[in-house]
Amino acid sequence: MPTFKKREYLKRVEKTKYKMEREGIEVLVVVDPANMNYLTGYDAWSFYTPQVVIVGIDLDEPIWIGRKMDVACANFTVWLSPNNIIGYPENLVNHQIKHPMSYITRTMIKRGLENKVIGVEKEAYYFDIRSYEELKRNLPDARFKDSRMLVNWIRSVKSSREIEIMKEAGKISEKAMQVAMDSTVVGARECDVAAAILNSQISGTEEFGGAYPSIFPLFGCGEKAAAPHLSWTDSLIKSDTAIWFELTGCRHRYHTPLSRTLYLGTKPSKKLADTAELVGEGLETVLDFIKPGITCEEMELAWRAVIKKAGLSKESRMAYTVGLNYPPVWAENTASGRPGDRTVLEKNMTFHVLLAMWMDGWGYELSETVRVTDRGCESFATFPRKLFIRE
Repeated sequence: MPTFKKREYLKRVEKTKYKMEREGIEVLVVVDPANMNYLTGYDAWSFYTPQVVIVGIDLDEPIWIGRKMDVACANFTVWLSPNNIIGYPENLVNHQIKHPMSYITRTMIKRGLENKVIGVEKEAYYFDIRSYEELKRNLPDARFKDSRMLVNWIRSVKSSREIEIMKEAGKISEKAMQVAMDSTVVGARECDVAAAILNSQISGTEEFGGAYPSIFPLFGCGEKAAAPHLSWTDSLIKSDTAIWFELTGCRHRYHTPLSRTLYLGTKPSKKLADTAELVGEGLETVLDFIKPGITCEEMELAWRAVIKKAGLSKESRMAYTVGLNYPPVWAENTASGRPGDRTVLEKNMTFHVLLAMWMDGWGYELSETVRVTDRGCESFATFPRKLFIRE
């Protein structure tokens, strides 16, 4: 069963076609699994082999084309008519000479799409060079345009049902963060803490279950807190140690990341305590500042003004759009809170506001995932915003 009602998918396709027309694209070859899900509902761990959704200005509905064995996955998850669910032969998978894109292009030719202006998602993680070359070689009369983020930008403004799902994901984030705090004790192995977090992410709440997150739990422990993208080891957690957690709830592929920091000991260092207070002030300032009409650049400036008072700076972005996605990221890869990004915030855009300071030999993280409301913003999770201290 698709996650959303058919009319919502039809509205998404309509918006996509409108944007295609404005950009002079007649056919869109969608390869990003999140965009495929967004337009058709398709949801399966099959993105490691070539698969596409074809959207044509003159087509009544999109066409899903993937591995033959995954037609069963499509039958369970998409809203499309049976004649628009097509599987290519199994002997094309990982073949040294033949390639699935040859079959896909033959299907496009049969549907009269061979001499059109075709948009391709050149920055999609799972669209490799060979697939693009095969697409061009087999459609010599077509003209190709880079449609890299066309659907991604449409996804940036959520529907009311998407917001409801993200609120459910936020509840899972709360539970997972509490498990992280409760499981982290002196003498525990990092991997065991990670296992407890993963269990809570997938089991979800009593009311609804969770899904696998696009990024597994990240946490920086001790001196490794200086590095932003490390995961766990089997090391034992020691006393007098700060650990930050960056994790997410995931519901129907929608994510609501959340970060907090825990100190195991009696008294954190002054630099950690002062940074926690400063970052907390920065987060409250940014959340109070967010509203429709401001730009991503202005949002970042509000944060920059707070840390500047302490003589600090942060080169990495402090926010980015987030929501529906598959590994390896939960970000939508569109708007970012950083200098030069003049994207205007709209109601129901959703951002991960990540105010992290990765310093020399230590670090501190604090974040919220929020949606832009009529006059401000609201968080998807309710979890104390502070440096947690436990002996």
